[in-house]
Amino acid sequence: MSGARSARYDAVVLLPPGLSRDDVIALERRHVWPPYTSSEKHEQQEPLVIVRGEGAWIVDANERRYLDGVSSWWTCTLGHDPPRLRRVLREQAEQLIHVAAGGITHAPIALLAKELAEVAPSGLTRTHFSDDGSTSVEVAIKIAFQHWQQNGRPKRHRFVALAGAYHGDTIGAASLAALEEFSGVFGPLLFDIVRPPPPDEGWDAVIDHVERELRARPDEIAGVVVEPLIQGAAGMRMHPPEVLQRLRAITREIDTFLIADEVFTGYGRTGHMFACQRAGITPDLMCIAKGFTAGILPMAATMATDRVYDGFRGGPSRALMHGHTFCGHPLGAAIAREVLAIYRDEKIVEGVAPRAATIARRFAKIAEIPGVRRVRHLGTIGAADLGEGGYSGAMGHRVYEEALRRGAYLRPLGDTVYVAPPLNVTFEELELLLDILEESIRAAIA
Repeated sequence: MSGARSARYDAVVLLPPGLSRDDVIALERRHVWPPYTSSEKHEQQEPLVIVRGEGAWIVDANERRYLDGVSSWWTCTLGHDPPRLRRVLREQAEQLIHVAAGGITHAPIALLAKELAEVAPSGLTRTHFSDDGSTSVEVAIKIAFQHWQQNGRPKRHRFVALAGAYHGDTIGAASLAALEEFSGVFGPLLFDIVRPPPPDEGWDAVIDHVERELRARPDEIAGVVVEPLIQGAAGMRMHPPEVLQRLRAITREIDTFLIADEVFTGYGRTGHMFACQRAGITPDLMCIAKGFTAGILPMAATMATDRVYDGFRGGPSRALMHGHTFCGHPLGAAIAREVLAIYRDEKIVEGVAPRAATIARRFAKIAEIPGVRRVRHLGTIGAADLGEGGYSGAMGHRVYEEALRRGAYLRPLGDTVYVAPPLNVTFEELELLLDILEESIRAAIA
């Protein structure tokens, strides 16, 4: 189904001695608590038992190969097991694996911070490192809140987040979310958000509402949080760059912070290194993860302007009150630096446009399938709605099952099916993935 198998896997033992595929499933059912899965479903469903990854492919214990059509939750932007990242991981592990961040620094983290400032939207010069996307958002809202508390605007304690937003599962990030399926049960724990209506009447109406709210309560709003261009968990809901431009303009007008959650959209996914750059704006705070280490290690970052950073000067009591055990750990920093080097050397972002054209062409064809309601695409993302059930819809799971039988792994969002493959997927692999998606949609609808 794809190119030649790597020679270094020829003698690989798929599972530890004495352990069968069924043993792995039994142990997983007995001892693992998986995400977003009911206890009954966990005990009944048969998961894929994956033993290795090769480029755009994952391989199970039966040696069956599947195209990873979603980059393993949008993370493996360079595919699975990139040789350069494996080499750097080994080299850094031989020198320095972990050290505390308190009063200590090291070359990988200092160089990474510099290199991030060189590729980020102009003006983002400071980076706080953490472990995952939720935490990067959590850090951003804590920075914004604390900044205003100690810089003469103590009434600024509220945030604006859009309908359909998803920013993570920690309490602060979940407060920003607007997807009941994820955060509804935790409602009593969450803080109140200023929320505009969904874009049923167009995005202009949404931003008109945000502008009215900010002008009516400028002393209350600590920041506006947005997923630039694409709301992933909302079903790949997309908005034009003008939305970001208007949000940037109104936050500047009342002098509050614009926080861009680029956890999904960053690292080339939309055709620019960061989606904010597609709109020509610089946020005050920007959250990055997922493609940051290309799925090799859990690591994230929250970037800020000097103006934001300078609000924490003036003595120990004004320091940012957030830290993390693995804050800027050497292994993650070395990997993140090599990811940036691969992006430069292999022109990863430049390669998005021709792949985007392929996705656009194929989704135009998918739009013609009877039963497909809507399609949309941006960068290496293509999405199709097969019903109106939203995240709770069942059509996506039917497509998932059909695609699995045909050799592709997808992760639908209810009635929305989508692809978001590694950015360096070959054109042959991309066409195959889209063939499987189209066939699977037709089979599921039939």
